[in-house]
Amino acid sequence: MTTVTQMKCACESCLCIVSIESAVKKNGQNYCSEACANNHPDGAGCGHEGCECNS
Repeated sequence: MTTVTQMKCACESCLCIVSIESAVKKNGQNYCSEACANNHPDGAGCGHEGCECNS
């Protein structure tokens, strides 16, 4: 059996892979940051290098 420990951020436009253990959890989804979890208030991206979500 394989245990999944990482998955893609639940934000559709985000490219980040997030550790399930350290993910920001909201509505049963795993996000890489508060910005993604809160649907990008004020147009803020996640700020992770190489990711242009919500831009």
